[in-house]
Amino acid sequence: MDEERQRVIQEYVPGKQVTLAHVIANPDPVLYTKLGLKEAGAIGILTLTPTETSIIAADIATKAADVELGFLDRFTGSLVITGEVAAVEMAITAVNGFLSEKLRFATALLTRS
Repeated sequence: MDEERQRVIQEYVPGKQVTLAHVIANPDPVLYTKLGLKEAGAIGILTLTPTETSIIAADIATKAADVELGFLDRFTGSLVITGEVAAVEMAITAVNGFLSEKLRFATALLTRS
């Protein structure tokens, strides 16, 4: 007998949110090469909606800590920053704080690997 499979449909519903706030501490050097980034102590990854918020987040991150922009895409809401572990964490915390307090965004828990 065929087992009935349940189908799940996901939709992109724009909202004011940070969907990912992650720090990769001490990544393998090959990751920098694959991403085309200059080596640093950590890589920070943010995903935001609306997607143009990535521009605001980049400004906040670079003003809050000694980090460099690795990648910013205003069409997908992706932001990648690099720097020392503490600086990347500080920058992401500042982005989450500003977006939550000033723009009333739902923010993501800062995760680490």
